[in-house]
Order: sequence, then structure tokens, then C-alpha cells
Amino acid sequence: MKSYALGIDLGGTDTKFGLVDNQGHVLRCHSIPTQQYPQIEEYCDTLCAEMKQLVEGYQLQMTDIIGIGCGAPCANFYTGCIEQASNLPWKGIVPLAKLIRERMGLKCTITNDANAAAQGEMIFGSARGMKNFIVITLGTGVGSGIVIDGKLLYGHDGFAGELGHCKIDYSGNGRLCGCGQRGCLETYTSATGVARTAKEIILSTNQPTWLRDLPDIDSITSKDVFDAAEKGDLVAKLIFDYTGHLLGTKLADYVHAFSPETIILFGGLTKAGHWLMNPIRQAMEQNLLPLWKGKIPVSISTLKDSDAAILGAASLVIE
Repeated sequence: MKSYALGIDLGGTDTKFGLVDNQGHVLRCHSIPTQQYPQIEEYCDTLCAEMKQLVEGYQLQMTDIIGIGCGAPCANFYTGCIEQASNLPWKGIVPLAKLIRERMGLKCTITNDANAAAQGEMIFGSARGMKNFIVITLGTGVGSGIVIDGKLLYGHDGFAGELGHCKIDYSGNGRLCGCGQRGCLETYTSATGVARTAKEIILSTNQPTWLRDLPDIDSITSKDVFDAAEKGDLVAKLIFDYTGHLLGTKLADYVHAFSPETIILFGGLTKAGHWLMNPIRQAMEQNLLPLWKGKIPVSISTLKDSDAAILGAASLVIE
């Protein structure tokens, strides 16, 4: 029997939301600019009004919707609140699930975006049928969703799985992270981390690279580095080798801790393809204990980019 849910991907720039069926199809979707609403009540008023229009536009009633799932930064599954998110306009503790539930008359479940991605992979993606796996999200930051025995790992307070804030530089002089610490994994292996590595190499060396020809090195993106690698740029290849080595080494640690069946990478940085994946796999294998060598595949999510985050959010309430 077909059922329907609403999925919300709440990001620092935009909020994307869609109507999803239990076969994994995003039937209709829309977005609103997150930063345009400094008051959370106004944001929820607009979001919920738009979602109701989405449902009605597909000629459904609100009673046809089984629930709403939302993936958001610093979202706590246990409390239904966003807590101390640094990249959102609302500070402190925001009771998002309660605010949406009051306006929509539907149950609302929230979790962080990486957990939503992991849930989406388990229901609709390449982790179907698996009970132990890890999803690593590689975007502006690095997130992780850990599934053990078929259940997302939340920990005692709802915030387990912050693998992006495991340190890889303990010197005290590592890159400053948005969390306030230095040397966090995400400052090196996120899309913004790749851009920071590119800028550091350009400023500290004389190595010839196409990246020097860009009009503003402060605006370099991971996409620029990918484009350079595709042109045969040796510095761009070095950047991906460096990034992949760091991430692959840490992935070996996660295998030792959680013994997953697979590791799935998700997010914009995965578009770098083999430039990033080859050094990741190589470094992970080099650092694994012998009993895991050759046994843990690392792959890129098979979910469609434009739908994946919405599907992941909706899968929180779809069975």
C-alpha cells in the first residue's frame, strides 16, 4: 500500500523539502532561503504553509501524510530540538519538531543531516539489507551516521557520531574549526578543507598550477581543484592525495571501532570521483588490522543528488 511523507533538508543557506512516497520517489519539491527568516516562528509559518501547498498540489489531504522527517545541523533526535547550531539564524535551543507539529498536525521527527543520510541509505539506497554501516557526509563540514544492528547510533544525549570533530592534528596549531577547536578532521577533508589546502599550497610554494590563474584564491572551491585535476594539474592531484590519505587513515580507525559492513560517502565532495576515492581506499587498507583488510568496501552513495537529502529526511518516518 502506498504511503506518503514529507522530508525536510534544513541547511544553512536553503531549506529544501519534498513529498515522498514509500517507494523512494520524490513526487514534488520546493525550497525557501533559510537565512531570510531571523525569527524561527516566521520561518516555521512559511515552511509549513509551503509544505501544505505541496501536498494539496499533488491532490492529497493532510490525513494522507504519515509524518514529517527533518535533517538539520545539531538536531537532537531525542528532544526534537536544534541545539546551538552555529550556521543557522536561530541561536540556542530551538524546539523545531514541536513548532512544525503544532502547525501541521502531524508527527515530526528530526535528526542531524548525516543521520538522515544514513537512514535514507538503509531504506532507499545501497545499504538496503545491511545492519552495520557508516555514512560519511562530505560537504561544507564532515558528518557521520553510524548504524549498528539496524539502528542509528545516537548515544545517551542524541549527539553520537561527531566523527568530523575527531582530531588529526594534536599540535595545537592545526586548522581552526567552527566548533572552536583546532585540528578537526573536517577542517582538512571537507569541501572547504580541500579549498583551504589549495590556498595554503599556492601561498607557501612556487609549484606551477592552473589554480594560480584563478581571479581570487580566496574564492577557490573544491570544484576548481577537481577541474584542475581533470586537466592533469599535479598540484590538484596532490591536494586530493593529501585529503584522501587523511580521511582514509581515519576511516580505518572507524572500522576498528565499529566493524561496519561498508562505508558510504555522501555529499558534494564525492563528485571528485577517483581523484579522491583511490587515495581514501589505499590509505584505509594500509592502516587496517589484518582481519579487516580487503573486507570493507568504501563507495559513493547511489541516491540521486537532488533527492538524497529529502529522501533521507522522509525515511525517518517511512517504514
